[in-house]
Amino acid sequence: MQLSWKDIPPVPTSNDMLDIILNRTQRKTPTVIRPGFKITRIRAFYMRKVKFTAEGFTEKFTELLSGFPNVNDVHPFHRDLMDTLYEKNHYKVSLAAISKAKTLIEQVSRDYNRLLKFGQSLYQCKQLKRAALGRMATIVKKLKDPFIYLEQVRQHLGRLPSIDPNTRTLLICGYPNVGKSSFLKSITKADVEVQPYAFTTKSLYVGHFDYKYLRFQAIDTPGILDRPTEDMNNIEMQSIYAIAHLRSCVLYFMDLSEQCGFSIEAQVKLFNSIKPLFANKSVMVVLNKSDIIKIEDLDKEKQDLINSLKSLPGLEIMNTSCYEEDNVMQVRNHACEKLLTARIEQKLKGTARINNVLNKIHVAKPQQRDEIERPAYIPEGVKDLEKYDINDPNRRKLARDIEFENGGAGVFNINLKDKYLLEDEEWKNDVMPEVLNGKNVYDYLDPDISAKLQALEEEEERLEQEGFYDSDSDSEIEDEQVEDIREKAQWIRNKQKTMIIEGRNRKSLKNKALMPRDQIKKSFGDMEEHMYNIGHDTSKLKSTVKKRKRDDEEGKETLKQDQGIKLQKVTKKKAAMNQSDRLNQGLNDGALKSQTEKLAKIQRRERNRMARQGEGDRHSTAALPKHLFSGKRGIGSADRR
Repeated sequence: MQLSWKDIPPVPTSNDMLDIILNRTQRKTPTVIRPGFKITRIRAFYMRKVKFTAEGFTEKFTELLSGFPNVNDVHPFHRDLMDTLYEKNHYKVSLAAISKAKTLIEQVSRDYNRLLKFGQSLYQCKQLKRAALGRMATIVKKLKDPFIYLEQVRQHLGRLPSIDPNTRTLLICGYPNVGKSSFLKSITKADVEVQPYAFTTKSLYVGHFDYKYLRFQAIDTPGILDRPTEDMNNIEMQSIYAIAHLRSCVLYFMDLSEQCGFSIEAQVKLFNSIKPLFANKSVMVVLNKSDIIKIEDLDKEKQDLINSLKSLPGLEIMNTSCYEEDNVMQVRNHACEKLLTARIEQKLKGTARINNVLNKIHVAKPQQRDEIERPAYIPEGVKDLEKYDINDPNRRKLARDIEFENGGAGVFNINLKDKYLLEDEEWKNDVMPEVLNGKNVYDYLDPDISAKLQALEEEEERLEQEGFYDSDSDSEIEDEQVEDIREKAQWIRNKQKTMIIEGRNRKSLKNKALMPRDQIKKSFGDMEEHMYNIGHDTSKLKSTVKKRKRDDEEGKETLKQDQGIKLQKVTKKKAAMNQSDRLNQGLNDGALKSQTEKLAKIQRRERNRMARQGEGDRHSTAALPKHLFSGKRGIGSADRR
């Protein structure tokens, strides 16, 4: 929501507007036109002038119309405030006059451009252009009064305080000279004029302060006199509109010493007069100037008169002295608390939040298919369950209480198997069975299998070092079998290490990109080793590769020799040839050459024609008098001819 209008563009006078647009038209459009030009060129020249001028006026008017606030789109408080200060109908009429002028100028531009399309001569086109610009200037000159009025409104709008109608607000009101501005100056840093006479404050003043890390705004309103609304002036109406439209806590100030020039009875009567404006608002009566006289020092009748104000629900009365700054901050803080409480209650009363929750809840009711009643089933355990009371020492324990007893969130981990219904309670914490090929995997899985494997490998290495597997007889195990067993054992160990490394790589990968399979380059040796590891005979493959390598080496030698011979021939040939004639290359006889030159001239003709001087060119031309540009004259005849 826009709260201030300091960025409205300045509104020039009608004469200034004409100077701005016409000067810009003269600078931005072509300036040279001669009778010798084609009529189409002359028409385009003047049509461009008319169109550019109309666009300049339209652009300026649109900027003005969009800069000023629309009375129907702003908050009701700002709307009524503008109506009081500027007279809403006058403001609307002025903006409507600019909008109508914009439409008329566009219409003039369309009409005269249509006439210029059929202009017969330079003179006729020039007169049509003058008529078009003259009619536009007449329309703009008629906006003299709206421009002056809107410039005054713009200056005043820029000086208005930025009041947010929806934020936390303390509204200070009452009779003139009861200490409203002094209170605002005490609780905020607002630069408010304070004088010992009535109607010092003639407009709304805003100050800001912080309370409980929240931003509040306090508004000082002009003084109100107890008279009908029809008789109130613009200064008083600002206060009335602020009280009526702003959601706030109203601080009604009273002067018990009657130094403001109004009696206590008159101040109470004013409160009762504007009481209807306090509907749905928090209200406090602040008895100011307590350093001079307090409510206890008044006679019984006046005390009863002031206490009669408490008939308004929720109203409170507090004493303060802005001169001695006694109890000022207490009044401010209490008003802020009342305002915050009222805002919370208002939010709770609203149906928007309840409706949002109800929209997310859907109770499914199956369509009745027979005459049998099927009421909702509520388990007996839930019916007998007592209501949870946090103050009851014998209350049932919730998961939240158990979590708090065991270290709180982040320490205690909830047991999800606690509510399982099983025949034996000890089964709750058993490991869930995982079935693979009809067998329970956990029947074959030992949690200590890694440790046992490590111990077995260490024992194997120790026995091998001690020579436990050494045998003197060659008949028991042949050397080839032993070698085969050793290779297989080594392959198993290498495979295990490879799996561990791959697992670590996958774990460390996280969000990193995987290399595509087609981008991973492998050498021929890696392929050969892989084929050998999976059981293929690679001896034939090795012999084929060796033969191919030998053939490749012989082929490279032959290729190098051939390339050397060709390079020598090419070098000799280039040295013998002369530089080619690019102009006549590809032409067999003189007739063909002359025909080629003729075609080239025809192709250049259009380009040369398009490069001639036009109305946009501003350099000195030959048509200007020669003697003006001949420089300093020497001794001799003055006849330039």
